[in-house]
Amino acid sequence: MSFLYPSFLLALLVLVIPIIIHLFNFRRYKKIYFSNVKFLKEVKEEKANRSRLKHLLVLLSRLLALAFLVFAFAQPFIPKDEQEVKKGERAVSIYIDNSFSMDATSQDVSLIEKAKQKAEEILDAYGPEVRFQLLTNNFEGKYQRLLDKDEFKGYLEEVVTSPNVQALSSVTQRMKQVLDDAEVENKNLFLLSDFQESVVDMEVDSAYNWFFVPLQGEDQQNVYIDTAWFESPVQMVNQTNQLVFRVNNTGQNDVSGSRLTLKLNEQTKALKDFDLKAGASIVDTINFSATETGWNKAELLITDYPVSFDDSYYLTFKIDKEVKILAINQAGENKFLKALYEQTDKFQFANQAVNQLDYSSFDGNRLIVLNGIKQLSSGLAEELRQYLEQGGNVLIFPSMSAQKEGYNDFLRSVRANTIGDLVTKEREVSFINTKQEVFRDVFKRIPRNLDLPKAQRSFEMGRLSGTTEEQLLRFRDGGSFMSKYKVGQGKLYFAASSLDSKDSNLPAHAVFVPMIFKMALVGGDQTQLAYIIGDDDRIQAGGLERVVDESESIMKLRGNEQEFIPGQKVVGNKAILSINNQLKEDGFYSLFRNETDPLAWFGFNFNRKESQLKYLSVETLKERFSGQSVNFIDNVNSKLDKTVGELERGTVLWKWCIVLVLLFLAIEILLLRFWRD
Repeated sequence: MSFLYPSFLLALLVLVIPIIIHLFNFRRYKKIYFSNVKFLKEVKEEKANRSRLKHLLVLLSRLLALAFLVFAFAQPFIPKDEQEVKKGERAVSIYIDNSFSMDATSQDVSLIEKAKQKAEEILDAYGPEVRFQLLTNNFEGKYQRLLDKDEFKGYLEEVVTSPNVQALSSVTQRMKQVLDDAEVENKNLFLLSDFQESVVDMEVDSAYNWFFVPLQGEDQQNVYIDTAWFESPVQMVNQTNQLVFRVNNTGQNDVSGSRLTLKLNEQTKALKDFDLKAGASIVDTINFSATETGWNKAELLITDYPVSFDDSYYLTFKIDKEVKILAINQAGENKFLKALYEQTDKFQFANQAVNQLDYSSFDGNRLIVLNGIKQLSSGLAEELRQYLEQGGNVLIFPSMSAQKEGYNDFLRSVRANTIGDLVTKEREVSFINTKQEVFRDVFKRIPRNLDLPKAQRSFEMGRLSGTTEEQLLRFRDGGSFMSKYKVGQGKLYFAASSLDSKDSNLPAHAVFVPMIFKMALVGGDQTQLAYIIGDDDRIQAGGLERVVDESESIMKLRGNEQEFIPGQKVVGNKAILSINNQLKEDGFYSLFRNETDPLAWFGFNFNRKESQLKYLSVETLKERFSGQSVNFIDNVNSKLDKTVGELERGTVLWKWCIVLVLLFLAIEILLLRFWRD
């Protein structure tokens, strides 16, 4: 047996006090005279013996009561498995997993409620001098400090399930930060979770005491919509658009005859029936036609029980009424571009002379075409670079008499291949990259005898390491005729020849029309279709009108049940919004200023990590995390205050000492009350 606070044993010296009182108990005796004391002598001796025995028993009871009271303060214990018991001050951090999976039930009680109950029992295992941290997946600032028991219980009542999902590595990092600031000898971390496989990525540190409290719910069936995306990067009005979706089944039972519903702007647009085997997933396509330009809100729906938070998937997309294209010309408008873009009302085509540029007009254009520019000035090059970084797209047909220095300075700044020597012999294209989005749906297959573009005059393109070049058209000699580069959020297309028919037959070739059309359509800042609550904390809104009055610049996000002001930074016609963990419900959210028409729409979805329902068993946890500082509490049906005490100190005996104190005090009272001298 050992003592947690052996210094309290010095208090055993108080046992001398009742002994001294007993030895020097000067009682006054009253004299009574009798005529004959022959028989009184025997009675006196008998009563003296009984009285002496009574006083000894009373003394013994008092001594034992005082001794066990001292033992109780010294907190005796029997070490478990002879392990070393850590003494000194303690700070305790308790993590309660409040993700959606904790809504599962065990014995008709939700896991989140059981976790809160067990957290309170852990509190009872420690004395009033210990301080506690409460942590949930919300990562709120008010939890990043130590609390006393009353404060902890107050915060504990507020804990409810949340859409936020955190990896345990992030959770334990925040726990360690608070415990390290406490500057105590013993730092205890309690993890109360169902330990989903997707979030357990932590490593244990022997400098801390780890307590794993696995909470296991009943097996559940779950079919959920994982994600969705469009087959084409651009959606068109009054045309068939293909939406691809993925549905997963994490349960142990097959599902058949399930139905997926597509709602567009709150109207049912299409239905899709599907079957899905246990543990499998399917990727399928649902077709629909959009009848409205501007922002469209699409919702995919299935019906599944009992896990339903992931039965909807929200996404938004914008169909422009007109696609704006700007051509910058050196020697007048190009007849091929003009004829191509002005033949349909889907494009708004404008021309500007290189010496009369309005840089403010760059924003809002889906594509900027440089036609035959001889000298690329540093000012224009910088504006183009910024335009590309912010999601714009540039197509360059250089002049064959171009000053290479200006072009190459610009190309180096965006990590693109530079212009080399001018080749005056005919070069024929031998390869079309049909895997690229520009040509993906143009050719089903390329015939062997297809007449491909030729160039009579073209530039050799240098090779730089680290570029993002993708060849769209390649000459037979391996050189690039048309290349694509990823620059920031935009795309740069660079041709090795001009649009002059004397230099190349590309403008008159059949490949030219679909290529230029697709460059304009897939150009521009591709808005993200959907966002994940908790993961996508920063979102971008493009195509905003410039704000003149700063007092009207504040933007808000509004959903069905929530409205808040996000963090915001406006750059040109784009805004970077910071959600800062303010979203609580999935659905559609509009971005607006001063109750005007929405500037943009966003679809937010709950994190699908909680949909997988794959948990690590206690045995797996014990295999993964081991060591003298690691403890597992897998019997959560028992009271944890006693269990925690035994794990930290072995078999705790101070409560038995209190019982014995009360027992010996009761014996003393009984002796004094009922033992008559």
